Amino acid sequence: METVLLIEDKESLATMIREAIGPEGYEVEWVATGTEALRRIASGRRWGLILTDLRLPGADGLEILRAAKEIDPQTPVIVMTAYGTIEQAVEAMKLGAWDFIQKPVDIDYLILLMRRAVDHRALRSENLLLKEEFQKRFGLPVIVGDSAPLQEVSRQIQKVAPTDSSVLLLGESGTGKELFARAIHSLSNRSRRPFVAINCAAIPETLIENELFGHERGAYTGAGARQAGKFELAHGGTVFLDEIGELALSVQSKVLRVIQERKFDRVGGTRVIEVDVRIICATNRDLEAAVRDGRFRDDLFFRINVFPVTIPPLRTRKEDLEPLARHFAERFGKEFGREPLMISEDAWEAIRSYDWPGNIRELENAIERAAILCEGSVISAADLRLGPSATRTSIRETFDLSGTLEQVGSKATAIVERAKIEEVLRETSDRQKAAERLGISVRALAARMRHYDMENE
Repeated sequence: METVLLIEDKESLATMIREAIGPEGYEVEWVATGTEALRRIASGRRWGLILTDLRLPGADGLEILRAAKEIDPQTPVIVMTAYGTIEQAVEAMKLGAWDFIQKPVDIDYLILLMRRAVDHRALRSENLLLKEEFQKRFGLPVIVGDSAPLQEVSRQIQKVAPTDSSVLLLGESGTGKELFARAIHSLSNRSRRPFVAINCAAIPETLIENELFGHERGAYTGAGARQAGKFELAHGGTVFLDEIGELALSVQSKVLRVIQERKFDRVGGTRVIEVDVRIICATNRDLEAAVRDGRFRDDLFFRINVFPVTIPPLRTRKEDLEPLARHFAERFGKEFGREPLMISEDAWEAIRSYDWPGNIRELENAIERAAILCEGSVISAADLRLGPSATRTSIRETFDLSGTLEQVGSKATAIVERAKIEEVLRETSDRQKAAERLGISVRALAARMRHYDMENE
């Protein structure tokens, strides 16, 4: 049973609320003054939910909200407000209130808000980000896997999501950084406001400032009308700056101003625009090295690096390969109108032995390609077309590094040569064509095959 701290100075309204929500599974503790509410909150007790009026004797609802969030940022606070105090209610939302409800109170709507808030808190307090039932229930992005590295990232995401702190997502390309950015937004108090993503590497340097901040009419040739930028469109929500390491120094200073002052001006404009956004950034670059080289502002780096989270590459979470591959096979089977797709044993062997340098994106592309190429309902290793690089993991795990550098180099050359010959022979099924592809004579190819004991393969 969830315990609710109800703060309302009108006893009649407090009684009505207590009688209405009690049968819904809530234990209600009522106090009539802000002063008493602050004392209860300061005691350190954890509340499932706090329901408070804005105007109270002793301390107002905003003071109660601040105190509750300082003790436990994950405590959901719903604010009740009378007509004429909507501006204060909006201020409460900025301070982290879950929602507000106007008086006279609609009890059915209040109960709905309370259920959502309590469920949302459960999602934050438990490691449920990776569970399908909660992904569907709360509209979270689908993140597949249950490995220890992924569980740890999930825990970090759920801890930082309720705050307004800037988050820097680090990791290789294709690891799903945007999915985690969307998860942070979905788990935050900004979830009902816009999530705006910008790939800084995909927009030319000459256009990125206009894309982020918008422009005034006549700011440049062709600017026929005023246009709002991404920061303006995301007001109240979250801005995700992907590949921020590619941002030009001239634009970095304006982004820094938005983070520090919540202000900017459009291209060609003189009017200062205030904006309330949360910043999440991502990069696969070494930003600290970029700072040392003068390619990235150190003050901006410190501002965005408040809470860094490193997304693990797929090769370090091999136990997630199977659920991911099955997830993609099911998805593409449905998209292409195919019967349920299965993955053969030789395909599983290829998937497990491959290093996946392109991470989840590469796996997704491989399964999509295989779903197109496969005959019937079974994906084979040949359909995946991973090539000789599928042997990289086993090579790394079994390669003998003993001997001199020259000896190790000779062994490595032999492994790579054999793998390349196997690939070309598999693709051509003809020694003459294979020799042409390899740039050697048929005789030289035969000699290498004998040397590598491939004659009978």
